[in-house]
Amino acid sequence: MALALHDHPLQSQNARVGGPLPAGDETSRLPDNGKVLDADAVDALIHGAYRQLFFHTLQVDRQPVLESQLRLGQISVRQFLRGLVLSPRFLDGVYACNGNKQVARHLVERLLGRRIHGEAEAIAWSIVIAERGVAGMVDQLLDSDEYRQHFGDDRVPHQRRRVLPGRAQGDRPLNLTLPRYEHHHRRVIESFPRGNGGYQAGGGSGGIAWGPRPSFIDWPQGLPPAGLRRVWGILIAAGALEVTRVLVTTVSAMLSTAR
Repeated sequence: MALALHDHPLQSQNARVGGPLPAGDETSRLPDNGKVLDADAVDALIHGAYRQLFFHTLQVDRQPVLESQLRLGQISVRQFLRGLVLSPRFLDGVYACNGNKQVARHLVERLLGRRIHGEAEAIAWSIVIAERGVAGMVDQLLDSDEYRQHFGDDRVPHQRRRVLPGRAQGDRPLNLTLPRYEHHHRRVIESFPRGNGGYQAGGGSGGIAWGPRPSFIDWPQGLPPAGLRRVWGILIAAGALEVTRVLVTTVSAMLSTAR
């Protein structure tokens, strides 16, 4: 039996403040697929969905089958978003690179268009991921009353109420506050040997495969053996003494000639 989402305290933030919402930077400019759209409007809607989930629109991220189904009216925008967020590109680029709590933050902020309710909500959703998988959390978010109330079946999510009255600047966009990799994954990447660390596209999971970078000598931990380092130290010291001897000899010869 699936467990219900754990209760968590709500935080007071602008995304849950009621009142009139003037048109501006905090409102979506994308078309509503509930109306009859021309090809250009559908293109704008599709690109907006990629920007909301991937923060960019790259050819490698495109899902032509899902796009075709949306253009033909076979699926709704909500189903299109579900397909994108469960695509190998998103799973390899986000889910595989983060812990469950960070994945929960990514999904809540990208699909619901608001910041997560702190650590408590992140833990609650991470339990859902552990029990039902990331697809279970995605379905629960897209079927939630909050999602349906704000976006329905035919609108692409956007960051809600980003501009605060009485402040010169609103909240920073989510793509600037939501790093792709969490601290643990960045530490794992940084722990790779510097002498042969590198990456190449197209790993076994479809994401980034870390592999050797070309180098002339492959030493453990990027350092030469201790014996070789001692030899180098002796050579450097001998070279310094020889340079000093040449300088002293030259100066002495110059002084003797001056007399």
